[in-house]
Amino acid sequence: MRQREVVVVTGASAGVGRATAVEFARQGAAGIALLARGEDGLEGARREVERLGAEALALPLDVVDHEAVERAAATAEERLGPIDVWVNNAMATIFARFLDVTPEEFRRATEVTYLGYVWGTRAALRRMAPRNRGTIVQVGSALAYRGIPLQSPYCGAKHAIQGFTEALRCELLHDRVDVHLTMVQLPALNTPQFEWGRTRMPSQPQPVPPIYQPEVAARGVVWAARQRRREVNVGLPTRVTITGDKLAPGLGDLYLGRSGISSQQTSQPVDPDRPDNLFEPVPGDHGARGRFGERARAADRYFWLTTHRDAIVAAAGGALSALGLRGLRRR
Repeated sequence: MRQREVVVVTGASAGVGRATAVEFARQGAAGIALLARGEDGLEGARREVERLGAEALALPLDVVDHEAVERAAATAEERLGPIDVWVNNAMATIFARFLDVTPEEFRRATEVTYLGYVWGTRAALRRMAPRNRGTIVQVGSALAYRGIPLQSPYCGAKHAIQGFTEALRCELLHDRVDVHLTMVQLPALNTPQFEWGRTRMPSQPQPVPPIYQPEVAARGVVWAARQRRREVNVGLPTRVTITGDKLAPGLGDLYLGRSGISSQQTSQPVDPDRPDNLFEPVPGDHGARGRFGERARAADRYFWLTTHRDAIVAAAGGALSALGLRGLRRR
């Protein structure tokens, strides 16, 4: 039976963070600290988590403020107990060509999406390392390997998280600190990000198909938090994108140069009064899902293969051994 599990999730008011907090509660976590800026969304997440039987602690903050993140970690341990799992997920973005992004906007997106992970990792590790246990999950993306147009701040931050995580993992191995550090790379998701991400494009932003529901990502994050995998890919498109970039990055450049801008926009024009959450949260409880539900997949067959990898390898090995024995007998 799993011992009492205490989890911290950043960016927990909506999207993947919201779905992840709910999934942890569904799978038996005892206490979940919810960190985000939007108080309306945090309250909604708190209610969902508590309906599933977990204790919820809503802590409004901006992950750019490292002192606030440190205080939140201390409060979580005081109220809920020692943190077992810390999930870094908070992000901010802007859909625009690089030269149309102001320095202030680029800095803000980078600080939230990259430094927010750094400060969260630091707060978690300061507590986990002395106990020599715990797991830190970095919620990543296929874009941590393959940059795409219109999202240079976001792609740059995700690449930075990948490098930061690898460097820190090496330090933990050298120091023999048994805190597990894993990164979960995600596909395109149906989240409110595309409703409130700042944009300078003429048409409404959209995730690049195929699109998955955020609950698919959440199941991947929770599974990764309880395993010892170095990295987990959710969705076959994620695996294909990462592998394709390793094998033929130049072809990816050409393809995305031709189609990457149009594929990230719908046919609907952007409302000039459209609010965005780059510097301030958008009021209201927006939930985990966005408006692309009719096009989003609720399951991921590829991830089933990932979670059953050991059994599949064992079965394949057994089958090959059996074939080998038959061959020897025939001789």
